[in-house]
Amino acid sequence: MKGTVASEGLGRRVRRRRSGRTVLFHVSVVALCVVMLYPGAWLLLSSFRPTNQILGETGLIPDHTTLDNFRTVFEGIGGISFWTFFMNSVYLGVGSVIGICLSCSVTAYGFSRIAFPGRQVFFAIMIGTLLLPFHVVIIPQFIMFNEMGWTDSFVPLLIGKFLAADAFFVFLMVQFMRTVPKELDESARLDGAGHPRIYWSIMLPLMRPVLATASIFAFIWSWNDFLAPLIYLRSPENYPLPLMLRQYADQTSTSDYGAQMAAATLALVPVILFFVLFQRYIVEGVSTQGLRG
Repeated sequence: MKGTVASEGLGRRVRRRRSGRTVLFHVSVVALCVVMLYPGAWLLLSSFRPTNQILGETGLIPDHTTLDNFRTVFEGIGGISFWTFFMNSVYLGVGSVIGICLSCSVTAYGFSRIAFPGRQVFFAIMIGTLLLPFHVVIIPQFIMFNEMGWTDSFVPLLIGKFLAADAFFVFLMVQFMRTVPKELDESARLDGAGHPRIYWSIMLPLMRPVLATASIFAFIWSWNDFLAPLIYLRSPENYPLPLMLRQYADQTSTSDYGAQMAAATLALVPVILFFVLFQRYIVEGVSTQGLRG
């Protein structure tokens, strides 16, 4: 009888201890979420604040709200409409996604499925380019593109995407293709399929998760890129959104921080939508990764 009472008391203490740990865990998660989401919430709500109330204001809820910031953004800058800057970013983002998905997948197929002399050496050289900082090649690339007459256009910003110059995405797709059984290739060859048919009909459908992952990274990196457009673009009508946002902050005169907050809020919408549309393919890839081999 005493043993039963003691065991019941021990069980209650264990349950209380587990409940305490669960409560502490959830409180910690909520606190971490608040810390991470606070800057985004502050940005969103600050886009409705008057410009003179943004600097030095750390509170989340604005005292006064206004839509003037969004009206200023849609009026454009220097006679150039906001939608011109927006579409420039769309062109660069979509172009980067298409170029990377096509060129990097073809290159990855060659490295993972075709045995050619020097394959390992070329693959190692390609991986080595990941260690090369972008700032090292800025000047040589600018001189080369300037001599070709491609500056002040989108060509320098996109041509590398269509030539598989992003080694990270090639490596990502090579690692994914190596998990696909080569028996599929052999079966296709018995039916008379060559490498183009195997790539198009077998590998590409299986690569949807990794292509979705590459698309998300490529789109977000291109959408947020500031340095490369700053180097190669001179005409304001070619500016993407990151360069447009910079126009609202002027160190020599009055800066319109309200319009900058509103433009930044509008610039976040496509990124969030793009991630929401493609995230299910990433989850699908993670859930089925262990089934391949």
